[in-house]
Amino acid sequence: MAIWNLGSINADFVYAVPHIPAPGETLSSAGRKMFLGGKGTNMSVAAARAAARVHHIGAVGEDGRWAVERLLEYGVDTRNIAVLETETAQAIIMVDPYGENAIILHPGANAEIPQVTLQAAMAEAQTGDWLVIQNETNLQRTAAQMGKKLGLQVAYAAAPFDADRVKAVLPYLNFLILNAVEAQQLQDATGQAPGDLPVKDVIVTRGADGADWYGPDGMEHFPAIKVDPVDTTGAGDTFTGYVLAGLDRGLPMGQAIAQATKAGALMVMRHGTADVIPDLSEVQAFQG
Repeated sequence: MAIWNLGSINADFVYAVPHIPAPGETLSSAGRKMFLGGKGTNMSVAAARAAARVHHIGAVGEDGRWAVERLLEYGVDTRNIAVLETETAQAIIMVDPYGENAIILHPGANAEIPQVTLQAAMAEAQTGDWLVIQNETNLQRTAAQMGKKLGLQVAYAAAPFDADRVKAVLPYLNFLILNAVEAQQLQDATGQAPGDLPVKDVIVTRGADGADWYGPDGMEHFPAIKVDPVDTTGAGDTFTGYVLAGLDRGLPMGQAIAQATKAGALMVMRHGTADVIPDLSEVQAFQG
């Protein structure tokens, strides 16, 4: 089987700051690094490092060819990434000493993925493959409709959160993952709690409090692994990529979540995004 990810590709500029700035406040950073990032990219790299076969569907500008090459180095199929005249997306990420972050996102080419690129990718997909979408690109509803029609398993990571966009794809989903704040926002918008949504499997991530899985047999809680975080950026994407890779490889949901929990714990102990996502051997060896 395979995972097809309609996902964002960013250049992440990460600044170490003494605290997240208040409105009107100017801060000097203690350091600056650039990483390959974007929620879609992070998920693709995580799933590939978790031993899944991953095809990324997306777009960059001419300034983003390095990102495509990096994805290829990490084992991701990049044939369905378009190179456009629009500049590559960028994220400005501020990280405090406790690992909390604030992010400014410039969407760039992520918002202009050509429909022909999506169609070319879907022409290669096989029944039972996974299609993953998230809210940093265009074509989400189109992709979900195509995936459902083709017999793919459609997954949606509801971030950055937009209630209308989530509601637009809900009828096509097999799997939905969102954090606790997003789950409450969706419940406010739909009147439905996570366990009442018309989706087979829903995971609500709760950071240091673990995750809740709402499946056919009700809700099951999975505790987090206690670690000392240095940077929470990309941890949720790593968790999502590992869950999907586990499911794609035939693991039961509980085992996929347990493995993803280890990957997320390792991730928060590292500075960076896609470039520092742990591979499967590291996750399996982790005794946290």
